[in-house]
Amino acid sequence: MQLKLFKLRFARAAVSAAVLAATVTGCAVNRQPHDYTAFKQSRPASILVIPPLNNSPDVAATYSMLSQVTLPLAEAGYYVFPVSLVDETFRQNGLVNPAEMNEVKLQKLREIFGADAALYISIKHYGTTYVVLSSESRVTADATLVDLRTEQVLWKGSATASSAEGRNSGGGLVGLLVQAVVSQIVESSTNRSHPIAGVASYRLLAAGMPNGILYGPRSPKYKTDGNTQP
Repeated sequence: MQLKLFKLRFARAAVSAAVLAATVTGCAVNRQPHDYTAFKQSRPASILVIPPLNNSPDVAATYSMLSQVTLPLAEAGYYVFPVSLVDETFRQNGLVNPAEMNEVKLQKLREIFGADAALYISIKHYGTTYVVLSSESRVTADATLVDLRTEQVLWKGSATASSAEGRNSGGGLVGLLVQAVVSQIVESSTNRSHPIAGVASYRLLAAGMPNGILYGPRSPKYKTDGNTQP
């Protein structure tokens, strides 16, 4: 009797999970093309990355993400202020957490660093989760690029990356359960969220992506992209 009751409850949970997944998928909407008018008028050459705000329960999220955002921005053609130097500068001035750092006035950032633009990042999700039939490391982040000279928002973006992408779901129900448990153990013990944060950073900040950041002046593709005239 107990075994039958367990199977019934498990089946209901599996159905609920499937319905939820279908609902989430069905709620996806096509984004409107980004208006690059302000971005093209500004044409920043240097970017100051503010340590990300962490809205996840994992305390490692901020600096995991921060350590990986320089590469896609540099490859896009921008000069990026060394993130460790920026973080230390804030700390030397009495600002010891990202929340305080994100509150510094734009004019003050321009005065101290001399950057053309500041990039603000908010981490919505970071870490490994386990639910009935799946286990994954997922990172989701939003970003906003602001001109420090005019204080105008130039661009906003969002990206997600997951270790479950492309994962084979074969093997039936038992196979899914075993795979989920093994994935959770492996990903939690090896901090799989860190490389996933690298994938999310690339998707978020690499130039040439749909609605993504424009190429900077150090790129041979400078002024070749965007949906408005240069």
